[in-house]
Amino acid sequence: MVGIASADTAPIRLVVPFPPGGSTDIASRIIQPKLAELLDRNVIVENKPGAASQIASQYVARAKPDGNTLLVSFDTHAINPIVKSDLPYDTFKDFRGIAFALRFPLVIGASEATPGKNLKEFLAIAKNQPEKFSYGSTGAGSLNHLAAEDLKRQAKVEILHVPFGGGGPAVQAVLGNVVNFTMLSYAAMKTHIAAGKIKPLAVTGTTRLPDLPNTPTVQESGFPGYEAYSWIGIFAPAATPDDVANTLTTAFQKALNDSEVKGKLTALGFDVVGTDGPSVDKYTVEQYKRWDKFVKETGLSLTD
Repeated sequence: MVGIASADTAPIRLVVPFPPGGSTDIASRIIQPKLAELLDRNVIVENKPGAASQIASQYVARAKPDGNTLLVSFDTHAINPIVKSDLPYDTFKDFRGIAFALRFPLVIGASEATPGKNLKEFLAIAKNQPEKFSYGSTGAGSLNHLAAEDLKRQAKVEILHVPFGGGGPAVQAVLGNVVNFTMLSYAAMKTHIAAGKIKPLAVTGTTRLPDLPNTPTVQESGFPGYEAYSWIGIFAPAATPDDVANTLTTAFQKALNDSEVKGKLTALGFDVVGTDGPSVDKYTVEQYKRWDKFVKETGLSLTD
């Protein structure tokens, strides 16, 4: 056991910034049982959706820094400072990284009614019908919004952006033919892809997914150099003591590398990173700089 303050009986809360059904929620619920076992504490997953993860982030930033309230961050953690200059917290000062948990490519998943068997075919059709087609994201300024806009720029096509409040709602919009496609983790769409209700057009990573051997990467679809990876990190309030943070880091690393947990995660397309707090803090800054540059170069609007 690597327990924290064994006299403390309060549960450790993994605060997820999105509704159930998205990547952060799915991953958190896979990790949670092993984490509870390792810490010898009750660990619960608490969904606090809204404002592209800003509600959950503010909540954790202001929580007591005792290791009992943790943010299961998404790529929006690095992008929100670009979207909103007056966040109710400071992304780079109000948190300390606990673990760089996961990284994963997105799958471009389309509705059955969307034309084309793959991304190349779909874009060829979309290019000749400006703004006839649409895609759903988890919110303006989210990674899947920026990644889709980067693809649109390279493909020189006009496709309407429709923001939703999380991965679950975006998937439902595809299933209901409200939008033509969305770009989410394989985990968020796996059951619908298996059932033939969502067709995978391409993968945004540099290699194909083992479960989708016939689905090309975006690079293979005619866009050399294109890649976009989503990621999940664990953060605590900045004032969390070193000993508490280090204990949590050890527990997350052990949980992520547990054979059963890792097997479930990799089967869903997640790449287990499992490194420490400083590494996820560094990655947050790198992602902020990358997408800040993209937004400034393109003049992309980040309002819903």
